[in-house]
Amino acid sequence: MITVPAPAGAGAFVHPALFYRGLGEYVAEVGGFVRRALAAEEPVLVAVPGQRLDALRESLGADGGSGITWTDMTELGRNPGRILASLQEFADRHAGRAARIVGEPVWPGRSPAEAREATRHEALINTAFAGRSATVLCPYDVAGLAPDVVSDARRTHPVIVEQGRSLPSPAYTDPARVTADLDDPLPEPEGPVALLAYAHGGLAGVREYAEGWARGTALTPARRSDLIMAISEAAANSLAHGGGKGTLRLWTVDGPAAGAAGVVAEIHDDGRLADPLAGRRRPSLASAHGGRGLWMIHQLCDLVEVRATESGFTLRLHAATP
Repeated sequence: MITVPAPAGAGAFVHPALFYRGLGEYVAEVGGFVRRALAAEEPVLVAVPGQRLDALRESLGADGGSGITWTDMTELGRNPGRILASLQEFADRHAGRAARIVGEPVWPGRSPAEAREATRHEALINTAFAGRSATVLCPYDVAGLAPDVVSDARRTHPVIVEQGRSLPSPAYTDPARVTADLDDPLPEPEGPVALLAYAHGGLAGVREYAEGWARGTALTPARRSDLIMAISEAAANSLAHGGGKGTLRLWTVDGPAAGAAGVVAEIHDDGRLADPLAGRRRPSLASAHGGRGLWMIHQLCDLVEVRATESGFTLRLHAATP
């Protein structure tokens, strides 16, 4: 069994990727990490896909009954943009202690778009947790994942744990460089696209247009309401921070490119994303730094694709249909 490096002291952060092959290796390595944390009386969060969650709980037996927060990553991480807030909130609840977290944001079956945003999340962990005493272990099923996903994991994790060894990753790259590399052009939609340009004074018109269009889709009333709220927040950000104007495009998808059949809304404006962590931590009511709209958008959508380039700022919002 490999021993995952622990923080060297206060303010030390460790972010290893565990490359595993098969459930047996997974349970042995992740289970060992959890047991060592429990023995050290450190708080533990395990956020992994449901089937692996069940296997870990069974393997830990009585040890898994207390001291561990269990979370199904297929629910928490349906939209990868929601994960980081939960990890940070867990660490915040245990301030002054060395938190141990297992987070598996990518698993076989994730769409390419989901995997890309999960990679963005993995890069931003290094920024968000810098200076904190914590270990975030990220398992990767190297036998079931696409080679490019595994290559990206080498770029987002300073340490790779694999085949009995724990070594620094030569491919590790500065998070800002990784997130910039992820901002390549989004693929153009296939099929009809509805288009609306808007400017100051036009927010109500955006909501009305989107609502009228969405009524013709298979979205349930509740999900339609969520999507309209997210579109409204994104358009409001355009008017306040994106040059006072923007464009809204709407279309439907059949999957599997986005992970499921559903509806897509794309908002583009001339804005810039000054803080790559914006929207990935629950903002306080007293915060003067904004980010509330982006945070709400991440909570409302099944997937949020982000592109921040010289040509402007684009949000592609996905809502799955039944």
